[in-house]
Amino acid sequence: MTGQQVSHYQILEKLGAGGMGVVYKARDTKLDRIVAVKFLAAHLLDSEKARSRFLQEARAISALNHPNIAIVYEAGEINGEPFLVLEYLAGGTLRAKITDLRASGARMRFGEAVELSLQLSEGLAHAHRHQVLHRDIKPGNLMFNEEGKLKITDFGLARFMAGPHITKGGALIGTAPYMSPEQAAGREIDQRSDLFSAGAVMYEM
Repeated sequence: MTGQQVSHYQILEKLGAGGMGVVYKARDTKLDRIVAVKFLAAHLLDSEKARSRFLQEARAISALNHPNIAIVYEAGEINGEPFLVLEYLAGGTLRAKITDLRASGARMRFGEAVELSLQLSEGLAHAHRHQVLHRDIKPGNLMFNEEGKLKITDFGLARFMAGPHITKGGALIGTAPYMSPEQAAGREIDQRSDLFSAGAVMYEM
């Protein structure tokens, strides 16, 4: 994929991959800016449920406008492969930051942890006011822009509280160490489950 042209995006390098998709750093040749392009994982291309959830991620992010939530620029499809174009966040993930601190035998400064906790809380509050549940808050889904501002990313498991449910009742989704008890049990959840996950992240910081 590196070096290829997708629509008007020149793929520069692979940034990472998860269960739902693969993310690349790319150049928007129309606007001459660096972006992140996320493709649905190849093994999910034949799954209508996965395609619906991928599109739901774009809808969830586009419904939000907050400095602590990553921006989605475009949703499209090329050669049968759906893709999202997102804000490129050059500062890496909170997971990488915590890992680097541990490797050096250091701890995050208390004041920094408090500031990042406030930014996470403000972003989540905005999402919840707009009836969006994230459902997978964890350090790997929290990234930093070039100035070090925290951004909530990866709304692939998000759900509109007032909308249709893609996930069947009893289905286990999310990341186990950060799940609320009710989410881990596959029960119906609300905003409080995201807050539990945020609390787990704050404790880890």
